[in-house]
Amino acid sequence: MKKCGVISRRSVLGLLATTPIGATMLSAAKRQIPVGLELYSVRKELAKDLPGTIRKVAAMGYDCVEFYAPYYQWTPQEAKTVRREMDGLGIRCYSTHNETKSFMPEGIGRAMELNHILGTRYIILASPGPVPTIDGWKRVAELLNHGNHTMMAHGFRAGYHNDDHEWELLDGKKPIDVIAADTDKSIILELDTGNCLASGGDPVAYIRNNPGRIRAMHVKDWSPQKGYDVLIGQGIAPWKKIFSAAETVGGIEYYLIEQEALSGHTEMQTAKLSLRAFRKVYPG
Repeated sequence: MKKCGVISRRSVLGLLATTPIGATMLSAAKRQIPVGLELYSVRKELAKDLPGTIRKVAAMGYDCVEFYAPYYQWTPQEAKTVRREMDGLGIRCYSTHNETKSFMPEGIGRAMELNHILGTRYIILASPGPVPTIDGWKRVAELLNHGNHTMMAHGFRAGYHNDDHEWELLDGKKPIDVIAADTDKSIILELDTGNCLASGGDPVAYIRNNPGRIRAMHVKDWSPQKGYDVLIGQGIAPWKKIFSAAETVGGIEYYLIEQEALSGHTEMQTAKLSLRAFRKVYPG
């Protein structure tokens, strides 16, 4: 009788890689870090049809979403409806973008209630608005620290998302450095790579200078010629180095694609193209 051979793991992987379905399975197995969409990218569609937009985003292959500031106006019942929709689709929301009121005594309770319903981990300050002095940025750091103290008692952490002006010198200092230095190390720093690059910042250095705090990242490219009107991989971002730093030093838990509608494309078309572009440059 002929003996049955033992198929090695390498042989199985090699066989899978030769088929379209197998290649997809391997890609999913290797990419364990969720990739989501910052829903500001599809804000017009979201305003017209919130559940329909979430369904379309999930169908594209996104693992998670990030709601931006208008979510704060939802009632708890509306938030529960959104959560049921996400649960049914198998898509998560790990963080939300917020205005300063979500960190103040009069607004933090509402923010935590809605984020608890949505199942998030991080309540992120999207922008503090105009801050004309470094002393003003120190007060922003204080706001984050106070908010984080309350949030951590309820299972959340505060976070900060950078725009572009934080990388420019102000009173001899960069506001982004003040935020990093003056906030508690438990506060996450959501790095927006495109905004960083547009202002001459170094995203790789920023990640390495803040180990363990880059739990979330807005994946966005930038070009000196076209600005933000480029897909991931079409600008100057050193993606290989960025991903390496994020995953070896930064403590990354999930990536979020944020992309304004590209010239000649709708928001939803751009979201689909962006995920495809991400997969081409991501080494996982």
